[in-house]
Amino acid sequence: MATSVLSCIQPTSEVHIGNYFGAIQNWVSLQDQFQCAFGVVDLHAMTVPFAPSQLRDNTRDMVLSLLACGIDPEKSLLFVQSLVPEHTELAWIFGCVCSYGELSRMTQFKDKREFVTEMQGETFVSAGLFTYPVLMAADILIYRAERVPVGKDQEQHLELTRDIARRFNERFQTSYFPDPQPLMTDAPKLLSLADPSKKMSKSMGPKHYIGLFEDRASIESKVMSAVTDEGGRRDRMSPGVGNLFTILEASGSAATPGMRKLHDDGQLRYRDLKAAVVDALSGLTSKLRERREEVLSRSHDVMEIAMDCSQRARMHARATLDGVRALTGLPAAGM
Repeated sequence: MATSVLSCIQPTSEVHIGNYFGAIQNWVSLQDQFQCAFGVVDLHAMTVPFAPSQLRDNTRDMVLSLLACGIDPEKSLLFVQSLVPEHTELAWIFGCVCSYGELSRMTQFKDKREFVTEMQGETFVSAGLFTYPVLMAADILIYRAERVPVGKDQEQHLELTRDIARRFNERFQTSYFPDPQPLMTDAPKLLSLADPSKKMSKSMGPKHYIGLFEDRASIESKVMSAVTDEGGRRDRMSPGVGNLFTILEASGSAATPGMRKLHDDGQLRYRDLKAAVVDALSGLTSKLRERREEVLSRSHDVMEIAMDCSQRARMHARATLDGVRALTGLPAAGM
């Protein structure tokens, strides 16, 4: 089976609205248009310092979050990366057709290395940070995906994936792997509530983001204290105000056009804008909490769902790897 679209997410401590509006909401729509595969890539999360118990809990919670958001295992392949060992086997084979020079030019390695050494104060830098683009290529090509939703920061990795696929095909005189293309989508980029010069991220602390399942009181506390003008001119939309409008629009609030007109007319009170954002986000997170409880009511063991889904994904991955083994001269292997 050739998968039309593949996208993955690392398991983190809490999914926030930036993850939802920037990726997951789009995934839910894509599964009605394409044959999709969605993965929780826990092996990628091991490239930086982590606690085993936290990784285990985060993986479970990410699966639960995706199910609550509307990812449907009946429509799409849903897998946990480490439960599909074919990913790592293909990554080794791809590592043998990828050069050191190609990996050394990956700009994200430098960024992530600086994050580990400077932000987290670590002196140890994992080799996994250097080689993980090869595993990412395996994640994509093990399902022979044709399209990959990517942001600007991942375009270089997708180009490497295409280079690996082409080199494999050329070396083994085949057209086995597709040339996966970026799937550009109109996804909003949310900024930090407390520092709108930066992207919304959990790494900066709780006041900088809104969790996808937060209650109204917590949302109200964060939004009502969000940075707006920073002393700038009221006749120009500051990044903080623009970010609030982006959140309001992404939430599908009917109040958006009226609020924009008030801003254009110079009559907008930021307190009213923030109150509208609180209402919109509270409505969204309330529905998602209800869906999460529905998932839990059907199965208290979320990892049992993950195991079942990953086993189904593994059947497709195994079929791809059987072909790779035949092409490369490796012996056939059973499950």
